[in-house]
Amino acid sequence: MNLFNTNTRPSVIIYLLGILLVGCQTGPKNSEKEIAISTEIQLPERPNILWLVTEDMGSYIPSFGDSTIVTPNLSRLAAEGVVYPNLYSTSGVCAPSRAALIMGMYPSSIGANHMRTTSYTEVTGLPSYGAVPPQQARMFSELLRMTGYYCSNNNKEDYQFEAPKTGWDESSAYAHWRNRNENQPFFSVFNFTDTHESGLFEPYGFRKAETRHYHEGDRRYKWGADRLTEEETPVHLSKDTDFDIPPYLPDTPKVRRDMWKLYNNIAEMDKQVGAVLKQLEDDGLLENTIIFFYGDHGGPLPREKRLIYDSGLNTPLIVRFPNKQLAGTKDTQLLSFVDFAPTLLSLVGTEPPSYMQGQAFLGKYKAEKERKYIHAAADRFDGFTDAIRAVRDDRFKYIRNYRPEQGYYLPVVYREGIPTMQELLRMRDEGTLDSIQALWFREQKDPEELYDCTTDPYELNNLAQNPDYSGKMEELRTEMDRWLQQIGDVPNLPEKELISKLWNGAETKPITSEPIITSANNKITIDCATQGASIGYKIVDKDSAATEVWSVYLNPFEIPEGSKVIAQAYRIGYVPGETVESITE
Repeated sequence: MNLFNTNTRPSVIIYLLGILLVGCQTGPKNSEKEIAISTEIQLPERPNILWLVTEDMGSYIPSFGDSTIVTPNLSRLAAEGVVYPNLYSTSGVCAPSRAALIMGMYPSSIGANHMRTTSYTEVTGLPSYGAVPPQQARMFSELLRMTGYYCSNNNKEDYQFEAPKTGWDESSAYAHWRNRNENQPFFSVFNFTDTHESGLFEPYGFRKAETRHYHEGDRRYKWGADRLTEEETPVHLSKDTDFDIPPYLPDTPKVRRDMWKLYNNIAEMDKQVGAVLKQLEDDGLLENTIIFFYGDHGGPLPREKRLIYDSGLNTPLIVRFPNKQLAGTKDTQLLSFVDFAPTLLSLVGTEPPSYMQGQAFLGKYKAEKERKYIHAAADRFDGFTDAIRAVRDDRFKYIRNYRPEQGYYLPVVYREGIPTMQELLRMRDEGTLDSIQALWFREQKDPEELYDCTTDPYELNNLAQNPDYSGKMEELRTEMDRWLQQIGDVPNLPEKELISKLWNGAETKPITSEPIITSANNKITIDCATQGASIGYKIVDKDSAATEVWSVYLNPFEIPEGSKVIAQAYRIGYVPGETVESITE
């Protein structure tokens, strides 16, 4: 059944650049030349938007040049959509990158740049804290809800702050577009976890996650064990496959086994993607929905995840438009995670707010000029701190190390659960790593790094001291300085001082004021003294039955006689206010 009419708003113009794909990638390169395309796409007035998000995902799939594993569902999606090979996360790890996605702001501009700010407090000696965006900032899912969209998230958040009740209609293991009101447009997110770095740990076995996506919305469904035994693990390719081992990893049996696990996990994730796409088709919604598939940053292997080389930042993006418009094409423009929030608002016809630091690459408010640079940062990871910033154009990457006296490798305990990491450490201690593999373990870093990502895709040959590249060095230094000043980033700022800045000098986390509910003639008004607070509310009828979803308060509203309202105010990064209630007159 088609739940939406086919009326279209004015055409959205998409320009696909007809240039050769170049860039830093860990997988094989696609040298096919694309034909320049300028065409119109027609969208519903209120399109649905579906995000299919996997974790720790480099360019390891056929549609991005690596045919090691078969991914029928992702390959179909790419054949029916547009491939974007030059998408970059703002960090090489998930939580800061997810903060950028949901806010449209760089993590280091809102205090979201340190990984795991609510844990490792005994190690760091710091209080638990979260990012604090400016008072006008909202999760863009809340902004979509304010325009009438049903927003669901299944089910990972991990934004470096606690999401307010107003952020989603539902965020749970059961969240699904099927739980919305009839004819309501939706923005739905499904997160797939099998490709996460923990999927490389031993004993190897999948989380039993694939069933989740066959039973979304059915709250009667109960899940079984979290993990399968190795004997039950599906095998999607031979363990004897001739894997292409990147030069920064040794070619040993343990590394090859991890490569096999990596590709096997991708194949399992592809099955889950197919399950969700089938549900969309079964519901008659495929041609009213814009589908995004992407990873939350680059690959899961050592010297990929957490680093701001492209192996840690570059992740595949596929966008399928209704009725397969622009099917099988490629758009090579540079894209950043901060561009997603303004782009989704633009696609539904809402102008992105000025506080967002990204730019729309699709829709009514698409930027006039394509992005020239992407930016990234690396700071604390669990209990270990560094301070690195990067800027990249379509060919060159410039990295500035604010702690050059400190080596690149950080002994993150979680990462050391990967057998390949254990292998690297064993060979390091034995002195058997080659010169490339040993680079990561050098005792000091160069203050500056410059890489030609076309000729040196693994970023191994530092050109910073080469006089032939002095002009490029100056250009990218200037761009980095401009960016840091624009977003208010102070690299290497002690985290204690960052917390003080976020909390306006207070010793403890700020508290959101309780909402104030007033009623007259069954009309409800809700206020909050905390500037920038979002207010969520539910209506409880005379039989004490409450609405299931927390609504976003926008304007005074009427409720049935005898009902009451419960409300809570929330400012991102603050302690939530107490829930209050009021009985109508």
